[in-house]
Amino acid sequence: MKEYDIFVPLRYNDGTPIEPRRFKDHQIRLLEYFNGCTFFPQPNEGLWRIGSVTYRDEIIIYRVVTDKVRPARRFLKQLRKELERIFRQEKIFIIERDVEIW
Repeated sequence: MKEYDIFVPLRYNDGTPIEPRRFKDHQIRLLEYFNGCTFFPQPNEGLWRIGSVTYRDEIIIYRVVTDKVRPARRFLKQLRKELERIFRQEKIFIIERDVEIW
């Protein structure tokens, strides 16, 4: 089994808030594809440095679990491209890890 965390920003790069419907649309899409998802609505802070400049972003996290790894990777690769376009981001992070369900 694999678990995927999808890190989604709360604001566009210009600082304006992303419309709530965009998050709901994303949640519905994950639910339809994976038949379930977990949404962590509390904002998390992400920091990264490029050269001497430190950037800060607020994100939320969606989590899905599946045993259909190859189709999930294809779906998430396409989804990442769409989210980068919709949320106007250079990169949307998706983390994959092995999990065991019991």
